[in-house]
Amino acid sequence: MFEENVLIPFFKKFDQYPFCVKINQKEYRIGEGEPEFTVNFRKPISLTALMKSTSLALGEAYMDGDLEIEGDLYYALDHFLGQMDKFSTDESALKKLIFTSTEKKNQQKEVQSHYDIGNDFYKLWLDETMSYSCGYFLHEDDTLYQAQVNKVDYILKKLYLKEGMTLLDIGCGWGYLLIEAAKKYGVRGLGITLSKEQYREFQSRIEKEHLEDRLTVELRDYRDLPDMGKTFDRVVSVGMVEHVGRDNYQTFMDCVNRVLNPGGLFLLHFISALKEHAGDPWIKKYIFPGGVVPSLREMLFCAAEDGFHTMDVENLRLHYNRTLLCWEKNYREHLDEVRKRFDERFVRMWDLYLASCAATFHNGIIDIHQLLLTKGINNELPMVRWY
Repeated sequence: MFEENVLIPFFKKFDQYPFCVKINQKEYRIGEGEPEFTVNFRKPISLTALMKSTSLALGEAYMDGDLEIEGDLYYALDHFLGQMDKFSTDESALKKLIFTSTEKKNQQKEVQSHYDIGNDFYKLWLDETMSYSCGYFLHEDDTLYQAQVNKVDYILKKLYLKEGMTLLDIGCGWGYLLIEAAKKYGVRGLGITLSKEQYREFQSRIEKEHLEDRLTVELRDYRDLPDMGKTFDRVVSVGMVEHVGRDNYQTFMDCVNRVLNPGGLFLLHFISALKEHAGDPWIKKYIFPGGVVPSLREMLFCAAEDGFHTMDVENLRLHYNRTLLCWEKNYREHLDEVRKRFDERFVRMWDLYLASCAATFHNGIIDIHQLLLTKGINNELPMVRWY
């Protein structure tokens, strides 16, 4: 039989945790011991597809309903995705998908394909701050909202803000960080984004908070920043550098360098990898077109090239695992509302995205780092971690 001779041998290499594969009502056990979960294939997947991209083949099968997980989706993924190093990826066959153009027009299109799905969609499962990045769980009983408040407060403390300073937020999202900076520290700030939906929401928030004299938001590419003729005392970027592409990491750092005042602080918060990797084909095709996760050492290298001094490096990996689990829980609680807006394939795709990302952070496939950098030497900072 095809399943016994081809598919099951392929899956047998994923034997770190025992699981069951069900095809045509017949069950096959993988690994030793009691199965942790069951993968039910309602339609067999071709070996060609699995060898071209294991991630893409399994992801699309789940989206199409040809693959079902019997039991908890996150639990199964958490026990399976730690073995992603055994996935097959034919980069030459997937060249157009994996290596996309880093030109401004294309990157704007890629960013908008994700963040302009609709503010109403994101409001269903994000917290009240509309923060779409890793929270910071200071206490075991922190809610998602409290974790996001903690995160922004933590970042602002790291930036050592003083009243009257200027702050640039590259990839400002819906604006919560800059609003808090203006209200709590009395800074003047500029946020830039490529998302029209985020721009509109942030602009509305500025008006509601009566912060027009302190905050501005613009639809602007980071590469256009040096041409503005403005400089800033502080720069922050949260979850944005993952969109610039490997060829542009140094360009990104160069642009920050050109708009940051001497001695200024730059906080870079980004999803990171242990080593350089082209990216996951399924994520690139359906979730983050053009997205590339930098390695920590790449960003530190680029920073050093521009004379940035590294003051602190912090890994928040498990905080993102918990953040994503909160998002997935919220998302599942609003599935009926999501189904009113999107088809079933989208519903399953987004569920898979949130659960799989939570699993990859838990397994250390990806990390998240906060870097605190100074432009040149800054001897005015406290000698101990003031935050």
